[in-house]
Amino acid sequence: MTARRVVIGLGTSARGDDAVGLHVARKVAAAAPAGVVVISAPGDPLALLDRWDAEDEVVLVDAAASLGMPGRVHRLDPVAAPLPPDLRMASTHAFGFAATVELARVLGRLPARLTIFAIEGATFAVGAALSPAVARAADALAARIVAGCARARRNVPEPADH
Repeated sequence: MTARRVVIGLGTSARGDDAVGLHVARKVAAAAPAGVVVISAPGDPLALLDRWDAEDEVVLVDAAASLGMPGRVHRLDPVAAPLPPDLRMASTHAFGFAATVELARVLGRLPARLTIFAIEGATFAVGAALSPAVARAADALAARIVAGCARARRNVPEPADH
């Protein structure tokens, strides 16, 4: 039996670059191979605990406050190691994805495989659109995730990051 892959886009649609996870989820949903579950998750990151419970593999996409380069994508494997402290503090949510991941770790509720893509944002103003750098990064990441889903379906390993 093939492991089920779930892609979760986190964010708030009315706050500029905070919508990047939702944008990526829409793009992935439109192009992913059959069997990939895509969830748009506006609002409370704590709801992730129930959304990924019992899933084999989860890919999570969210915005991060800029650490100096809007559009930069951070790929993290929180199952292997705790998240870096600078990203834990960079969430755009009061209780962000990083705090949720660490809570899930303590509670023993992390999925078997979890990959987080955090995209540094430029603007989080109410009513703003995605900034150009973040939109470009989001489109490229969506294509990367779709390609990874297709490789997984064919049982081909994903290339290492450089």
